[in-house]
Amino acid sequence: MYQATYSELRRSARLSLNGNWGKAIGGTLLLFAVILAVYFIPFIGLIVAIASPLITGAIVLGLSSFYMGIARGEIIYVSEVFSGFGDFWRAMRLYLLVLMFTLLWTLLFYIPGIIAGYRYSMSFMILRDNPEIGAMEAIRRSKQLMAGNKFRLFVLQLTFLGWRILGMLTLGIGYIWLIPYEAITTVHFYDDLLGKGRNQTPPPLEPFNYDLTKPSM
Repeated sequence: MYQATYSELRRSARLSLNGNWGKAIGGTLLLFAVILAVYFIPFIGLIVAIASPLITGAIVLGLSSFYMGIARGEIIYVSEVFSGFGDFWRAMRLYLLVLMFTLLWTLLFYIPGIIAGYRYSMSFMILRDNPEIGAMEAIRRSKQLMAGNKFRLFVLQLTFLGWRILGMLTLGIGYIWLIPYEAITTVHFYDDLLGKGRNQTPPPLEPFNYDLTKPSM
């Protein structure tokens, strides 16, 4: 199956953002502004800091849904960044499981932990696309989808290195554009893996009959 090149994926992201830059930036800034505001409220900020492992999943799911909507040309609103709280329990379980598996691999050595992060990197987008499945199934599908594609995602992220350096040189201002640009490029990478970018039927998933934590490349 043909795989899109890195330049094609970035070009697809720019096309998705054409006319949607304001929405993409606005949604990202809105969520971060609310989080920062809450942290500066006495006592509430402390409670949120303690509860952050429980709410991070909902935040990640909401952002994933927001960027996926823009990438796919859906009618999406800025409020979508908070949509993960409508699926709070699945999002929380997924985040905690991914965190646990990644930390377990990190205990072995740092590099296996990084590989594990890439292995489970599609989990939240899979969860958004499949509201009928559970957290463990989303992880399983991400592991299968990323088999043989982890290095490809790593290289795709490296292509943004120059933009990241530029963002640092602008005291972080450049990240206002870079965060949605890179996130939406990742959505196109995910859709390319599924075959959606080429109007192809996604390959069937294997039965859940192997060790989830078994490393694969």
